[in-house]
Amino acid sequence: MLEKPISKDKASPVDQEFGSFFNRMTARINAQGQQGDENKQSMQTDQALLLLQSYEESRQGWFWSTDAEGNITYLTEYIAAMLDVPVSDLLGTPFVNLFAKSLDHEATQRSLPFVLTKKTKFDELRLKMHVGEDVRWWSVSGQPQYSKLGHFTGFRGNGSDITAQLRASQDTEQLARYDSLTGLANRANMQEKLEKTLKAFQPQNRPCAVVLLDLDRFKQVNDTLGHPAGDALLKQVAQRLKKAVGQRGEAGRLGGDEFQLIIPDCEDRGDLGELAERIISSISQPYSIDGSRCIIGASIGVAISPFDGETTEDIIRNADLALYAAKAGGRGRFCFYSSDLHQSAEDRRQLEEDLRDALANDQLSLFYQPIVDGTTNIVKGFEALMRWNHPDRGPISPAVFIPIAEEANLINALGEWAIHKACEEASEWGGKVRVAVNVSPIQFANDRLPNVVATALANTGLAPDRLELEITEGVFLAEYDENGEMFEQLKKLGVRLSLDDFGTGYSSMSYLQNAPFDKIKIDQSFVRGATLKGSRNSAIIAAIVALAEALGMETTAEGIETLDELEMIRDLKVSHIQGYVYSPAVTNEKLLQNLADGEWIIEPVGPAHHREDRTSMFRKVFAIHHNHRYQVVIRNLSATGALIEGLLDVPVGTHFVIDFGDGQLAVSTVRRSIDDKQGIEFEERLVDDGSGGLCTARRVSRYLIAAVSAQEQQPQQLQAGGWQVQHVRNAQEGMIPVFNSSIELSLKKRSNG
Repeated sequence: MLEKPISKDKASPVDQEFGSFFNRMTARINAQGQQGDENKQSMQTDQALLLLQSYEESRQGWFWSTDAEGNITYLTEYIAAMLDVPVSDLLGTPFVNLFAKSLDHEATQRSLPFVLTKKTKFDELRLKMHVGEDVRWWSVSGQPQYSKLGHFTGFRGNGSDITAQLRASQDTEQLARYDSLTGLANRANMQEKLEKTLKAFQPQNRPCAVVLLDLDRFKQVNDTLGHPAGDALLKQVAQRLKKAVGQRGEAGRLGGDEFQLIIPDCEDRGDLGELAERIISSISQPYSIDGSRCIIGASIGVAISPFDGETTEDIIRNADLALYAAKAGGRGRFCFYSSDLHQSAEDRRQLEEDLRDALANDQLSLFYQPIVDGTTNIVKGFEALMRWNHPDRGPISPAVFIPIAEEANLINALGEWAIHKACEEASEWGGKVRVAVNVSPIQFANDRLPNVVATALANTGLAPDRLELEITEGVFLAEYDENGEMFEQLKKLGVRLSLDDFGTGYSSMSYLQNAPFDKIKIDQSFVRGATLKGSRNSAIIAAIVALAEALGMETTAEGIETLDELEMIRDLKVSHIQGYVYSPAVTNEKLLQNLADGEWIIEPVGPAHHREDRTSMFRKVFAIHHNHRYQVVIRNLSATGALIEGLLDVPVGTHFVIDFGDGQLAVSTVRRSIDDKQGIEFEERLVDDGSGGLCTARRVSRYLIAAVSAQEQQPQQLQAGGWQVQHVRNAQEGMIPVFNSSIELSLKKRSNG
């Protein structure tokens, strides 16, 4: 496999001398061929051939030639002897097969197959050849050959051994420890740094975070713009990465499009999450490469020593598992390692298999969330939302199965089904109520999309202007020329186009100017917290509305849940509103019932003010109070508190330490208590875990917890991370613990009522 070319100043003198000698000899032979003296020409040619033969026998260099297909027609004999293969066996075989493939071939500027295909001259390409158990390196040059009629007939070239030169150069610091393309520490260097850091930190129990980063859509740049453009992009990524990390840690390139960060003395997952978000945001900004605009993304996995392992191998493996989870969750996000990821990886594999059967087994359905006129409360349309009712696991969230579908190449099949199903059910509604269907960037890039839409409209009889395709900003990762034809074909069908999640991705004014959108959907991230003091989100929403009005487009605000948010959105003149303040997504049957009178008017209902997002769940955790450890169930969870179930008669004001597992301990206070349910408030906010969930910012080492748990006879206390960790007794299974302030545990059977 081809490696990077040797620079001119490092080419061997013998190689340079041979190149000029070979060129002079060829020129002399050609000139002599025009003199007409056949005897003299023959003698001179024989002399030249003898000189070339002598050069070959000296083993200072060798010659090769190929036919037009790249198969060997001539090869110096000692190269064949070195490979322990007869020359006759090598003749007619591909020239590229003589050399080994490199693991980082995608990051090299040129490849031997590439230059041979281009039929252009190349000089001093560095190639690796396996010779028995040894490895030899060659500097290879080639010149394309053409017939008198101008037809390409193959290549002629030469090679020279540069193994000794390369082995000597590997002693230098730069080549041995740093990536030659980006200047960052290479894999070996990062491995050594991490091993030294962990060894030094272990006696003091100091933390160290390891961050693995993969570029999203980098291969697309290589495939469309070429490897030189990919190399230029990697250099810019490295610069942004160094700027984002600053003096906090060390950045390195492991190879290809994979990078690594070492962040010593950092265990706060809130800080690490913010750093990951900054890195993802920075890397996702557009790049300019030789006049072309490129947009990529990044996915990040994080593991922290000593909580996630104490050895280099453990930390790297677990960070890699977290990276896989981040990519599996939809890319462009980060994920912290947790022990659950091992089971999650297996669950994901099983879900992928089950998803392939879901369509055939009628497990998928569409729910419809109303899109309401903000001034009249009249429903004007519905967004179709896909639901999967798994036969064993029950309802599966789209946030879980849609990324699986995209990675498993199932998204086109699911998207086609959704368009047909939505058109079929919307045709039964009557009137002018529209249906909006989401189209993924992968589906938008499929040439079959216009035919899919046209077929669905024809088969169902739905008027084209009642179908609205919601397209995310991810489609603009491609150049507009590639999208323009698709937009044109869709608009010819008469359907409406909506730009979904506006402001969260890659849109720009030029896209809005050129793309024929009918509506802009304002992402709910701008609505969340917009009514809180100090928020500037309302100004951003006002600017989006003004822009849409100037371009003749409608607007829809998503995710409206509270009455104060609704009032703000109305004041900002957003034309349509979607969210729980009006209605969650409903089945088609319920939709038809509400449209029975011709129109559906919904009066808004919801909390008066915004509060922290709560996630419903059924999660078993432990609540620790003094020397007792109760198993309870979290019913809903937010960054600031939770609703727990499983303890009777807990006084308001009681302090608990909630043990989420994996060393995650959160100090909390009971703020309300009814029967066996308590609303608790956390002393320290939980932080985003990068995957749509929450986690504690800091953790207690599992080794400290294990040490405490080993003390069976008497409660012992250890100070760790600001918390007192105590060994406690488990409650008897099948009974409801009754809490009392005297720290004595009694048990009550749960009543049937």
